[in-house]
Amino acid sequence: MTNKENIQIIGAGLCGALLALRLGQRGYNVEVFEKRPDLRRVHINAGRSINLAFSNRGIKAMKLVGIQDKVEPLCIPMYGRMLHDVEGNTILSPYSGREDEYINSISRNALNALLLDEAEALDNVTFHFNHKCTSVDFEKGISQFYKYQDQTEFAKKADVIIGTDGAGSVLRKSYFLAKKFLFSFSQDYLTYGYKELSILPDNNGDYKVYKNALHIWGRDAFMLIALPNLDGSFTVTLFLSYDEGTYNFNNLTTKARVQEFFNTYFKDALELMPNLVDEFFKNPTSPLGTVKCAPWHYKGKTLLMGDAAHAIVPFYGQGMNASFEDVVEFDKVLDAGHNSWEAIFKAFERMRKKDTDAIADLAIDNFHEMKGHVNKAIFREKRNLEMAFEKQFPNEYASKYALVTFNEDMGYCEAMLRGRAQDKAILNMLADKEITLDDDLRETLNKVKAETEHILEEDSIAKKMRH
Repeated sequence: MTNKENIQIIGAGLCGALLALRLGQRGYNVEVFEKRPDLRRVHINAGRSINLAFSNRGIKAMKLVGIQDKVEPLCIPMYGRMLHDVEGNTILSPYSGREDEYINSISRNALNALLLDEAEALDNVTFHFNHKCTSVDFEKGISQFYKYQDQTEFAKKADVIIGTDGAGSVLRKSYFLAKKFLFSFSQDYLTYGYKELSILPDNNGDYKVYKNALHIWGRDAFMLIALPNLDGSFTVTLFLSYDEGTYNFNNLTTKARVQEFFNTYFKDALELMPNLVDEFFKNPTSPLGTVKCAPWHYKGKTLLMGDAAHAIVPFYGQGMNASFEDVVEFDKVLDAGHNSWEAIFKAFERMRKKDTDAIADLAIDNFHEMKGHVNKAIFREKRNLEMAFEKQFPNEYASKYALVTFNEDMGYCEAMLRGRAQDKAILNMLADKEITLDDDLRETLNKVKAETEHILEEDSIAKKMRH
């Protein structure tokens, strides 16, 4: 194998564009096929999130390809969660006790456009838009395409085909339908959907609420969140059950009922959203699902990456970051000196899958945390204690959220195991009054550390006994 081989990428979204850029920088001949129009020339929304949470793992990927300085102007720092109660009172819950740890709100389209520009500037990278992949013969390394412009079909062969074509991946579907090898696949939907709305800027073009936070209206059974945009607006997302509860997507069918629902549960948000009812009925309701599958590759010919391999729900703000981290980890495997694509693909999946499974599970956990737990007194006690630990002992403690979001050199799986053990230790000790916020902080930290290690050891023993 040489870096002059022809690599075909299906999907020019965030993961596909970054992968094309990195492989192009490494000298491979890269051809990318995308079913949608070029988003730099045509406005595309299609119900997908307009802005995303961008954090350390994603930043690490931008540094790898040398464009972090171009990405920074697209970012709005968010230092914590601004929690809104039913009465309209707010409290800022920082993401970290360390001042340099925060996440960013970033425009999906602006970031995707930048990655496309950077990749397209390379002589060995070519993009084809309005080209829909209809199937992949993964044994022969041939993809079938439908070209919207002239309604023609054609086949394209490549040395390697990589599917970065999202949760509805055609390559993954080809694996599943062909039944040529043992392929495991699960697609689990929450009973919740989401709908995007907006808070527009005020008459002066300024933000109507605090700019540098992720706003959350958690109501146990459902929630509203809002992320800032550069133009002074916020993208607002309602997460709500399709058919459970007094209010759900299936019964919010009249303008009066939508108004009543928001007036009851999100009164302070409603006052900021005079356009709410029109947007509610104009914008689509989209599902929330998790995709897991194995294997991601077929011999040395094809590979799934990003959401095509491991789509997750958005509640940890890690979907894009995890896909970007795929490219960083794949790049490491390319540097490891394997002598075939099959060896590369096997090594990549072996290294990566446990971490993508972990972040999928953590995202489900965080869904329940955001919509309900953030309002519980013991959870706030735990967060206050963790903030104090991080502020007082910045090199000795990191919360589960910080391990996942800000410790980009730690795998998601390790972050999950340690973070869950810490959470369990603190919550149990607070409940049993073994620690309080008034105790000596150093002594409390030592107790938490000891109990965390004890839980990790018990979990390890239990795991060995199961196997």
